[in-house]
Amino acid sequence: MGKLVGVHGAVIGRYERDEVKPSIEVATQLAEALEISLDYLIGATDVLLEKNIVSKILDIQKLKENDRQHVFDLLDAFLKQTKLQSIM
Repeated sequence: MGKLVGVHGAVIGRYERDEVKPSIEVATQLAEALEISLDYLIGATDVLLEKNIVSKILDIQKLKENDRQHVFDLLDAFLKQTKLQSIM
């Protein structure tokens, strides 16, 4: 892990033992290496979003408003159908 973020392994151990806090830059690199959000890493959320899901959300956000609404409509219909099937 230390090699991935550019710090010595002993420093990673100090982070794990809560002896020191990483800089925001190192924390960001740790989150990227672990493929988790920075919010999840620091405990600001308990929602663990997969990297590919976040990537898809960012792609959707870049769409034109009309196209984005089509994606949301399809997603809403699929989720509604899935919930109904799980009830039956």
